[in-house]
Formats: sequence, structure tokens, C-alpha cells
Amino acid sequence: MISVSDKAKTKLEELKIQNNLEGNYMLRVGVVGGGCSGLSYNLDFDTEQKPGDQIFEDKGWKILVDMKSFLYLCGTELDFSDGLNGKGFAFNNPNASRSCGCGESFAV
Repeated sequence: MISVSDKAKTKLEELKIQNNLEGNYMLRVGVVGGGCSGLSYNLDFDTEQKPGDQIFEDKGWKILVDMKSFLYLCGTELDFSDGLNGKGFAFNNPNASRSCGCGESFAV
């Protein structure tokens, strides 16, 4: 499962309003090759489920994850920080053996 923290939920709802996204938007979470640690996180809004997608629901958000990405993201919590040490979404991924300093890439 992939979960969403309360702070991330609030920020996602703000972004949906700011970008005039109406209708049944879902959150698409994925992993792509790249970044200083080898794999990078990908986060976007989507309206369509693709074949092979895993679907989870947490705090009113449907979360779509392709099967390849799910193998790296199982058990991950999406969080949001707006503190002095940086602002943005963070992936609390128990599968990552190391992460880069910016938190945007990881290795397993």
C-alpha cells in the first residue's frame, strides 16, 4: 500500500484547486531511472487508470501506481514539508537503502 500524510493531503487539495483540476483526478506515483542515486520519484495528477496499475485509496485520494514502480514503493508514505529545511513532497520509502541529499532520488 502507498499512503498519504495529513499534510500531503492538504497540499494535494490546494494544488488541485490552484490548477483548476475538476472531476475525478487521482494521484499517480511512480519511479523512473535517473537522479544522483539511480532512481527518481514521479508524482502527478491523472484521470485514467492504465492496464496493470495498482490502485490504493487513502484519506480520500485514489493513488495509481504502475506495477514496476510498486515493487520499489510498497509501504511508502507521501508526506509534505513546508519547514525551513526545504519545501515540497517527500517520499518516506522503507525500501530505499540510501537517498540523495535533496530526497528526490534513491537506491535499493
